[in-house]
Amino acid sequence: MNDSETQRNHLGQPVGLPVPDWTPRPMPPRTPMSGRFARVEPLDFERHAAELFEANADDREGRNWTYYNYGPFATLADYRKWVDSSCADQTRLFHAIIDQASGKAVGVGAYANIQPAHGTIEVGALNFSPRLQRQPAATEAMYLMMRRVFEELGYRRYEWKCDSLNAPSRRAAERFGFTYEGIFRQHMIVKGRSRDTAYFSMLDSEWPARKAAFERWLAPENFDSNGRQKQRLSALR
Repeated sequence: MNDSETQRNHLGQPVGLPVPDWTPRPMPPRTPMSGRFARVEPLDFERHAAELFEANADDREGRNWTYYNYGPFATLADYRKWVDSSCADQTRLFHAIIDQASGKAVGVGAYANIQPAHGTIEVGALNFSPRLQRQPAATEAMYLMMRRVFEELGYRRYEWKCDSLNAPSRRAAERFGFTYEGIFRQHMIVKGRSRDTAYFSMLDSEWPARKAAFERWLAPENFDSNGRQKQRLSALR
């Protein structure tokens, strides 16, 4: 925080800027978010479990699960149990990411660490199956979730956290426009191993520029006849 972001109280002590007329933000609704490539909808045991298990089966070595405290899942029954418990989680709102072209669920993401009083919320539990990785639907799903957070709900801060050793997740956070904040050392124990956690964030004041870059990237004219991007998202920021 620099001098332009502080004020002083009547004792001359530095304090943060006031947030006038602030009121707690609403909780995220359980309604779908739709785009051209992706639809993001609340995770449902009956509708999504089998499709997600099938999509994740393409990850034959289980690489997607290395940095999570759950998975990989050997059987559909095991995965169904995880989906069922996730749907019942009252602290996080899990979503399935649907590929609009196939109509099938190919990934998962959640709103987590929801703090309406402070206007902060986290995107967590991200698991992109091989069918979603490096696809426009993955980028659009993140855009849709951000747009809800900042525009529909009026939150001030959107967080991304991952294992500090999870290089793909860290690259994704930076590609999507999150700002790296630092490492929480020995933050937790995952699968019997110590985890340091990398923190990233995006602020409401940054969203308009991030939104404009996302929308330029997602525009039909940014893709050639084979569906390949013409300009990288980072270049459009």
